[in-house]
Amino acid sequence: MSLTRKADWQFRLSVKDDRELVERLKRREPQAMADLYDGYGRTTYSLILRIVRNTGVAEDLVQETFLRIWNRVHAFNYERGALGVWLLAVARNRALDYLRSVEGRMTQSTSQLEELEAPARYGDFEQSILNIDRVRLLREAFAKLNPHQREVIEMAYYEGLSQTEMAARLKQPLGTVKTWARSALKVLRDQLGQEAL
Repeated sequence: MSLTRKADWQFRLSVKDDRELVERLKRREPQAMADLYDGYGRTTYSLILRIVRNTGVAEDLVQETFLRIWNRVHAFNYERGALGVWLLAVARNRALDYLRSVEGRMTQSTSQLEELEAPARYGDFEQSILNIDRVRLLREAFAKLNPHQREVIEMAYYEGLSQTEMAARLKQPLGTVKTWARSALKVLRDQLGQEAL
């Protein structure tokens, strides 16, 4: 039996046994959690890793996902969908919540910056030269921003704040914040070119 066929067969088997597994989870059987992890752990990890692109974070989020399933299994209704689909939806939501968090954005940005600054570890030589040049251009462009412009760009990128939220935090009129953001984008566009924004 090929590896793909074997995996398909194992997945179908786990789907068949899901009703019983859900009932065992609801009875709080520790072995049921182990069986759930054996059946879905690798797929859950792969999905989360694809989203967060960080093995340590992915491992933590897998643990959080299975803990959430354990704590909320009593609310699971098999008539609304399969256990595996629910578990993967929870995993995806945990990963996206992480990316939306400040820590997630900082980790992802650091990872991307590391990739750009140390491209030899991540790609071929020609791509490496392009990445180094992009980092240099980006740093030069940000150096052209005044402190207000830099602050609104960082708040928008790292914290996901709207201009209204920025205005409230900075205690500035909304029009002023919009002007700072618009002028910052113009400076960046002029420095990096239209395609960069």
